[in-house]
Amino acid sequence: MRALNPIEIAKQALLPSQDDEEQQRILQLFRNRAELKKAYVELQDEVHRLKDRLKQQEGATARVRELLEQLEDRLGTIETGYPALVFYQLRRLWRQGSDLLRAFSADLERQHVDREQRRFLAEINQRQFARRQQAEARLREAEAAAAESARSTGALARTVESLSRPWHHFRRRRLQEQLADARKRESAAQAELADARTELERILSEAEVPFPGLSVAARRAVNVSVIAYAEVLAERLARTPLLALSRAAVLRREPSDEYGSRSDCEALMADIARAQAALARRDNLAQDIRARVERIARTVVYRGEDDTVPVPESVALPAGGPSTRDSNLLGLSPPSPEPASAGSGRPLNVLGDDLWDVFKALLR
Repeated sequence: MRALNPIEIAKQALLPSQDDEEQQRILQLFRNRAELKKAYVELQDEVHRLKDRLKQQEGATARVRELLEQLEDRLGTIETGYPALVFYQLRRLWRQGSDLLRAFSADLERQHVDREQRRFLAEINQRQFARRQQAEARLREAEAAAAESARSTGALARTVESLSRPWHHFRRRRLQEQLADARKRESAAQAELADARTELERILSEAEVPFPGLSVAARRAVNVSVIAYAEVLAERLARTPLLALSRAAVLRREPSDEYGSRSDCEALMADIARAQAALARRDNLAQDIRARVERIARTVVYRGEDDTVPVPESVALPAGGPSTRDSNLLGLSPPSPEPASAGSGRPLNVLGDDLWDVFKALLR
């Protein structure tokens, strides 16, 4: 059965004796009622959505409150408090390496953008230099011609106005013909001036082409340097368990008790403090990165011509590669387990293992 339309019902209910104004008013009332009902339904839907979001937020808040209570309980006792401190310091160690990579990537990207943008603008200016010179010369000539035409036309007009005597009739007539020709020439000169200005503005607007962004080669260069820097940071912890421990910590949400006794935790926290200082070191950093970039450039492979992230296997550090002398100089405790991704028999692959969240620092 077809649903009844309120507007059609109103039309049928109206008597022929009612005037058009009354009919329109009743129809408008029905339209307003339909719009209000639609708005009411939309508001009800929005209220339901907001209630659902409120419930979700309440659930998230409850989970956070529960985690805080568990953390408070852990920190309240020595047996569980020290492992919790180690857990969060390990997470901070990983985040420090990640922050260093992202800052390094952003700085390199800014340098490459400045360099390529200057080169881009220089190429545009070089291509348009001759055209701009010609357009500017044409504009100067058009301005001079328009000014001369306006001056001569004005002089003729003033002369014609001064010839007001009857005996000036024939001379005034001759000068009026000359004035009409002069005004035509002035109009043509003004049109030429407008065309010259339009041409120059068009050429100048072409020079305002937006910078298309970093080239694929520049983004690849930035990414290779970031991978090299990640290797440097990883090598500084290669002979310690801290790299594997910090990665395991960021993969968990809650601390565990696997870090040993209080004395073990204190020794591990001291190692973490020295490792944080080691990651922040800047001495010989540029030379180390340059040497690794040269090594990566000889083996790097990309899946496609427009890809900027290398194939992970092509940038892996071969076993027995660059020395890990940096970690020997840190004074860190010797590793008890075999550190993941940096063992003596396993090649270091910062990209394949996503060490320091390196993928977040790479340019796409």
